[in-house]
Formats: sequence, structure tokens, C-alpha cells
Amino acid sequence: MDGKPKKCTVCFEPSGLKTEVPAGTILLEAARKAGVYLSSICGGDGYCGKCKVVIDKGQSESRPTTLLTPDEARENMVLACQTKVLSDMTITVPKSHTIETSQILMDSDAHRFSELAGEVQEGVFEFDPLVRKLAVEMSEPTVNDHTADHERLYVAIREQIDAPIMQTGFRILQGLSKVLRITNYKVAVTIGRRSGTTEVIEVEPIKRCEKNFAVAVDLGTTTVVAHLLDLTNAKTMDTEAIYNSQINFGEDYIRRIIYAEENNAFDEMQNRIVHDVNNLIVTLASRQKIELHELTAVICSGNTAMVHFLLNLDPTRIRREPYVASASFVPPIRAAEVGVQINKRGLLYCLPSVAAYVGSDIVAGVLTTRIYTKKEVSLFVDIGTNGEVVLGNRDWLVCASSSAGPAFEGSGVRHGMRAGAGAIEKLNIAPDGSIEFKTIGNTHPAGICGSGLLDTIAELFLNGIIDRTGRFKTNGDTRLTEGDEGVQFQLVPAANEHQEIVITQADIDNLVRSKAGVFAAIRVLMNSTQTKVEDIDAIYIAGGFGNFMNVQQAVTVGMLPDVPVEKIRFVGNTSIAGAKTVLLSQKALETAEKIANSMTYFDLMSHSGYMDEFVRASFLPHTDLSLFPSVASVKSV
Repeated sequence: MDGKPKKCTVCFEPSGLKTEVPAGTILLEAARKAGVYLSSICGGDGYCGKCKVVIDKGQSESRPTTLLTPDEARENMVLACQTKVLSDMTITVPKSHTIETSQILMDSDAHRFSELAGEVQEGVFEFDPLVRKLAVEMSEPTVNDHTADHERLYVAIREQIDAPIMQTGFRILQGLSKVLRITNYKVAVTIGRRSGTTEVIEVEPIKRCEKNFAVAVDLGTTTVVAHLLDLTNAKTMDTEAIYNSQINFGEDYIRRIIYAEENNAFDEMQNRIVHDVNNLIVTLASRQKIELHELTAVICSGNTAMVHFLLNLDPTRIRREPYVASASFVPPIRAAEVGVQINKRGLLYCLPSVAAYVGSDIVAGVLTTRIYTKKEVSLFVDIGTNGEVVLGNRDWLVCASSSAGPAFEGSGVRHGMRAGAGAIEKLNIAPDGSIEFKTIGNTHPAGICGSGLLDTIAELFLNGIIDRTGRFKTNGDTRLTEGDEGVQFQLVPAANEHQEIVITQADIDNLVRSKAGVFAAIRVLMNSTQTKVEDIDAIYIAGGFGNFMNVQQAVTVGMLPDVPVEKIRFVGNTSIAGAKTVLLSQKALETAEKIANSMTYFDLMSHSGYMDEFVRASFLPHTDLSLFPSVASVKSV
């Protein structure tokens, strides 16, 4: 015996994916190794109860837990994060772990936000892409004109564009004379903007001038979205989206940073997100019959941590005081340096960020909504794992980020799920007390997603089922029962093979905390700038959750300020829209950098007034009812 633990094969059904791990390995880790997604909001600490699987065959050892019902235990269900592999095993992964992609907000329906669609905005930014191809025709050398080929090329380029500082890669320089002679000095020159320098990226036969493409990417914590653009005419050719495969290591990026630190897995984190980006690029290129070398640029927008993961920058200080990023303004780099598969000399751009918790996706949102140009005060809100908030106008911009938690993304709630097939996305309680709902795909409900959860808490409040503290009232409603997690309210009864769907007291508490975090951040910014509700001219709601939520319900529960609903606008995926705008205009990139530089960041974790605002907002709709007159007029509270 060599003392090494024996190897065990773990097979996950129904996918059939297998992996081999040493005996004693935690089952959740085996799933990650096999590439099997298991929901794990707590990152494997054993308190969220989301990573339930069924052991069909094999020996294991599980820690005691109160998160499994007696029926589940009898069915050999365990928490993967609390179970050790002791032999070869066969595991069944319940359907509740399945990731659906039907509601990822790609903004392929960008006509809904026509002036915010991410195309070059007429009269705002001129069409001047960061990477472009020029048709360059030069006079050939003569006995009277001894100008060297390289300098001759620069002269011809400067006749078309303003490029005081230029550079050429050594490989291009080595082959330049041969290309010029073969083409009779008529070439397509690919140039890229790298800060104040214009780089000659490629010199090719002039007929290739018509093919120049790029990809804009939104690096979301949960989803990764990509748009394929034609840089010759600024048109969006195609869109695609997938779930971020880093999700195996944690639902939020803080959990992923912790996992990477504890397991020396930063390279793995980068490999995952680069693989996702490459998967999207190859899919789009293949579908549009484009060769990868014809893709000359990629531009990425996302929260600060995701950009760090992509570039393999150290993200560890993002989660530790004083919460500092490795870089907020990343210079353009060769895409190949991080493994992104486009033209080998193609460039990768990242939009600038503001702080550790206000990333380039928020800068993209400010750019897209153009609140930095308006005389009136506007509020921009992006609700996801965090709730990022920007308040301001053309004279000033302030921003903050509050931990909204995973509740409104469908996680952190007993029957919560992402916005996929079968998720309840709309819910209301009819006058007769019956529950009406709409599911994504119009199928039997499998769970409830963020917009449905928002409707649920508002309807329970308006119908007197929960009070202002969010506690259930004992009013004799037969749908209120005592469950494994305490008091719960039945939303959908069990039917045939379909499970009962309930919302528990713990769920309500979680949702109230999430909405309170967002509203408290808004109030801190308003108080700090002496902004009154009536001063706010427009509220822009960005992101996937915002795209589907009921505005009035968001006001009812106290997540958004009580303004006339016509002032609230959905603006879709402004992260991808802003990335596209920057990709298509050098001036837009300069503007994005100015926006990032001009925004004043409020660190709520150290802000003296934040916790007071959070406590006040932890009621429905708020402790101060004068802030929500429209709610008070509808319901006597």
C-alpha cells in the first residue's frame, strides 16, 4: 500500500458525465470537476440547502443537516457540499439544477430601446471604430522617390486619418515589403487604437477591406452575452448568450474569489470565462460564415471582478478592506495574450470601471442612457447579484453598490429559480383571493423567478397576508401552513407529478433585505447630494431582472422611489449596448473614460448612514410612509 486514497468514479445522471476523484472528496467538488452544475449559493458552506442530489448507488458519508425533510432523506437525497465520496457512485441531479437560457437578456430585441440600442447614435458619436480597415493605394517607389516602404505606408495612412503616433509590429514590418510588391502597393491596412497610438495590425490585399468584424461581450456574473458586429457599416449581425460556467464555483463573484484563493484556482477561473467567450465567438462566426482571422477586435464590459477573472488579474483585494481593484483602466492588449480566439494580432478592449464594486458595466449604462449630458437629475439602477446605483446629471455623478443578494435572481428562495421555462414571472391575487400567474413558456410552474418574486411580496402585502414588517398574519387563510422551515404560504398546490410551490417566512425576509439594500443605496446618494424625489426626472432600470419586473410593484414594496411610473424606463442590457457604442467610436471610448473618472464612489460598507437607511427600508414599503404616498393611498398602512 502506498498510502494514497483510492480512486472513485462518480457518474452524474441524467447527463452521464463522469469524473474520477480520490476517496474522501466532497461530492460538490466532484460535480465541479465533472462539469456538472449544482446550485450552491452558500459556496459549499452547507446553509443554503440548494445542492441537493440523490445517491442511486455507492457509499458516502454525510454531515447531519436540518435542510433535508424526512421524505428527502428516505429517498437518499443529500447535500452535495456536505457529503464525502467513499466509493464508485451514481448520482441523480434533480431538474431544479437545470440552467435554462430562454430569458437571458441579449437585447436582440433592441428595437424596444431604439435610441439606446448600442448602435452609433446619430449626432452623438461619429462612426470611428476602434479597429478599422483602410483601403490604401500608394505610389510605387521610383529613382526620384526613395521613401522606404514603412514610411510610405504611414504617409498614406495619415492622408486618410489623424494618426500622429503610429507603431507597427515586428512581424508585420518583416513581411511588409513583400506584401506591397505583390499587391502593387494597393493594400487593406487594419489599424487599431491603443490609447494615443495607432497600431498597424495587418497589411493584406486590398480586396480584404470589406471584411472586418468584431465582438462585444457583456461579462455577467450569471450570464455572458455576445454581439457580432460588422465594423464596415456598424451593423449588429448576430447575438448569442450562455450561462457563465464559473457558476459551478459560486453564484456570486465573492464566493468565486474565495474558492479560487482556497484552492489556488485562479487559472481555472480564467480558463472558464475565456472558454465561455471563445464558445460565443466561434458560435457567432460559424453561424455567419466568418473566419476567425476576420475578427479583429473584442470589447468587454462587466463588473470589476469578472474583468479581473478574464485577464487573470489579482481580484483578492476586491473583497478585503479597503476594497481596491488591481486596475480600473486596462489598456488595450493582444486578445491572444489571454487566449481569446480572434485574429492573432487582434485587440482586446475593456471598458473602464469606477471601483471594486462599480464596474465597467455601470459606466456603459451611464454612457448608453446619456444621463451625463442631461441638465435634469436622473437615477440609473442595475439590479442583479449587487444593486448598483448612479445618481446625477451633466454636472455631477455619484454611485454606490449595495449587496442585493441573490433573491431577485431567483436564488436564495426555497422555490426560486432563474428566469427559465416554467418559472412564474408574473403573479397577482384576484379579488376573490385566488392566485393567478404566468409562467415562462406557458408551462406548469416549476418555481418562481425574480420578477415573480417581486410580484409575490407586493401582492401578499397589498392583500393583508403579510404586514409591514414582512411577517405573515394569522388571519385564518388555509393556504398558510407550518412547513419544515416555519410558516409558509401556498402559491401553487401540488398536482400529479408537480410539486407544491410555497413562499416561506425566510423567503420573505430575504426578499425584504434585498429590496432594502437597493433602496438604502439610493437614499444615501440622494441624501448626500440633497436630492429630493421630485428632483428626479427619470429612473433607468437596466439588466435582465429589471427588463421583466412590474414597476408599480417595485414601488409598492419600497425598492424604487415613489415617482410617477412614466418616469421609469427599462433600458435593457446597457452593458452590451455601451460596449458596442464604444467599439464603434473612438470618441465614445474617450467619453466612457471621462465618465469613469468623474463619478464619485460611495463605499456603503464604511458609510455612517447606510445601516440606518437599510433598517428604515426593511419595512413595506418603508418606515417613513411619506416617502411612498402612492402606496399609502392604495392601502391603509
